Amino acid sequence: MHKKAWLALCLILSLGLSLAGCAATTPASEPAGATPSLSAPSSTPTARPAPATPTIPAETATSSPTEQPPSPPTEPPQPTATEPPQPTPAPVPDVAAVRVDLKSVATGLDQPVSIANAADGTGRLFIVEKPGRIRVLQDGKLSSVVFLDITDRVGSRGNGQGLLGLAFHPDFAHNPFLFVDYTDRQGNTVVSRLALSSDPAQADPASEVIILTVDQPAPNHNGGQLAFGPDGLLYIGLGDGGGAGDPSGNGQNIKTLLAKILRLDVDHGRPYAVPATNPFVGSAGSRSEIWATGLRNPWRFSFDRLTGDLYIADVGQNKYEEIDYQPAGSPGGENYGWSIMEGTHCYRPGANCDRTGLTLPVAEYSHSQGCSVTGGFVYRGRQFPSLDGIYFYSDYCSGRIWAMARDGQGAWRTAEVGQANIQPSTFGEDESGELYLADLREGRLYQVVALP
Repeated sequence: MHKKAWLALCLILSLGLSLAGCAATTPASEPAGATPSLSAPSSTPTARPAPATPTIPAETATSSPTEQPPSPPTEPPQPTATEPPQPTPAPVPDVAAVRVDLKSVATGLDQPVSIANAADGTGRLFIVEKPGRIRVLQDGKLSSVVFLDITDRVGSRGNGQGLLGLAFHPDFAHNPFLFVDYTDRQGNTVVSRLALSSDPAQADPASEVIILTVDQPAPNHNGGQLAFGPDGLLYIGLGDGGGAGDPSGNGQNIKTLLAKILRLDVDHGRPYAVPATNPFVGSAGSRSEIWATGLRNPWRFSFDRLTGDLYIADVGQNKYEEIDYQPAGSPGGENYGWSIMEGTHCYRPGANCDRTGLTLPVAEYSHSQGCSVTGGFVYRGRQFPSLDGIYFYSDYCSGRIWAMARDGQGAWRTAEVGQANIQPSTFGEDESGELYLADLREGRLYQVVALP
């Protein structure tokens, strides 16, 4: 009897544990409409992480694709996306009360044209040099070790040529890939992906995989900006191909990639996939990579890291420079007007032009104040709270610096807030949202600082 009782007790305990295990695996229901919280970035660099084993995107192309549509994916692409940022209420910035100055932080650069950070916790700031190198600023010092040198494949003689753009994979700590935009020795645009070498302080030039090539008819208006959006997709800026007045009509031609901003999924496809939500997908006679049209030479665009809004600085022809805007959540497809419009003014024809369907700039300035706009960022750093929410941009010829923001009624307000004796070629932001500006002529890097 004692043995039978013991077996019965074991059977009861076993049944009870099995039921408990089933209950533990039942998922709890997710709260409806939950909003992801945003944690502010730290301004203190953390220790450099050990090199991660990259997850290779699903592509094996070794040849350079030309300006031809990729094979459509068998399934809608699933990009590596980040959750769209949610804006939080903030005081309305008063741009008229702002004054800024420039604080020198690095010298000895060779024609700096782009600035980026990897958002990997190392605190590194990467400066792109037009001839084909990428340098690193860390802890206030410019490293003697060159992060990337591809001068052997970059053509940089023309004003609009060279190594022009840099963007890091949005999950760089786990997928240590960087993407560059440059003009090759034949003068054509190349967008490619590279990986880190065995030394995390350097990228491997031999690891290059070409994502996209685009024929360029002239050595100017080549664009070159790269940026990952809040959706985890890669945005690429291309100019109209050069020549005064857009002689080929590329601005309003949706059959070409020139004069556009493109949006690609570089985590899928061979060598990329077109997101199913791109505005021209399924439209006959158009390029499905296009996200926005009607741009002359988008010399720097950026996403507000808090709201996800997109700001585009587009270089003008003879009279006007402009800032274009795309709100977060836009389905894309905006036509910013070139070459029907130059700024808010008719260009072709010179009067009574048809503005139907065009998205006009939110700010412009005439060539009495400069000659070539250099786009910037919305300030989201911690050092200067008075600058929060303000978009800054400059002019390559005059060195003027402007601030722009919406007032309490939603109208855009601009003010000149600084003047520098430099040739501002590019803005950039570090991991903590502090703002920088590069001088092409003297090879200097400055931090933008608020004056009392």
